Amino acid sequence: MGVVTSLQVAERAGVSQSAVSRVFTPGASASAKTVEKVKRAADELGYRPNMMARAMITGKSRIIGLVVAYLDNQFYPLALERLSNALQAKGYRILVFTASNDKAHVARVVQELMDYQVEGIITASVGMSSDLTQRCEDAGIPIVMFNRGQDGGRVSSVTSANFEGGRKVADFMIECEHKHIAHISGWQGSSTGRDRQLGFVAGLDEAGIVPRVIDGMYGRITAAAATRDLMDRRTPPDAIFVGNDHMAFAVMDCLRADLGVSVPDDVAVIGYDDVPMAAWPAYGLTTVRQPLNRMVDATIDTLIAQIDNKSVTPKAIEIDGDLILRTSTRRPTKGHDQ
Repeated sequence: MGVVTSLQVAERAGVSQSAVSRVFTPGASASAKTVEKVKRAADELGYRPNMMARAMITGKSRIIGLVVAYLDNQFYPLALERLSNALQAKGYRILVFTASNDKAHVARVVQELMDYQVEGIITASVGMSSDLTQRCEDAGIPIVMFNRGQDGGRVSSVTSANFEGGRKVADFMIECEHKHIAHISGWQGSSTGRDRQLGFVAGLDEAGIVPRVIDGMYGRITAAAATRDLMDRRTPPDAIFVGNDHMAFAVMDCLRADLGVSVPDDVAVIGYDDVPMAAWPAYGLTTVRQPLNRMVDATIDTLIAQIDNKSVTPKAIEIDGDLILRTSTRRPTKGHDQ
């Protein structure tokens, strides 16, 4: 029968072609009776709206590009799901690309998204160079960085309060009277890894404690190797702050299964993110919670505001998260409420 057109649907339903367009346009107004007639006619004819053709006509694709560095970390599939659901509720769809933090790779991916005429881009744990930022600005495509920041204020970002999160961990370890403290940090090429470390080190400095720090590169294998290195030293740590939960699980597995070390009796472990697995009894990981729902809402509100008004000034949003206490740490002698 060939491709069914909106005009054919309109004739079958007894309505105008513009009414058919409104029915299949998210957020557009159409009466319940019109919607019923149009959708019945569309089903009978096998009609599917051509979103790409509509984008060429209206200049609006209703597509948001999402670039994510990797999905091994349990935090990102959950964030991806919630970003997708929230965008769909507002009438947008997402086009997902994965990219390493290699600048050339990120540039290629962003160019592909621009070729798809996306209306905005969300980057999750991906860095943006100044040149790439400028190209998106020139094309009128706003960007919001999720769980990553950028110096200079040219791109909006939404993160948890990473510096304060690191400080909360330091304060808690001091309350628990730990003396030999280590930090397996997130990748120091990322703002999140740096800020968590800076807050942690600053908090310990006030108590005159200098932690041993190893960059865990946000990788399980690297984090496990760092754990063996720390525990092999003359004075091993009695507490380890790990830059995210993904690495913290590897640290706990290494301590218990490989080294026969008790957590938390011999070594306390604290992570960052509070992914669902952290609450599993097998881990019971004490961790700083990233307020994911609020981060997702802020990301989408910021992006849509910039899509609707190109003159909106980019902003950096930080959202505070709680320290969630579980069984991977002991409690301070004076108590510490969750």
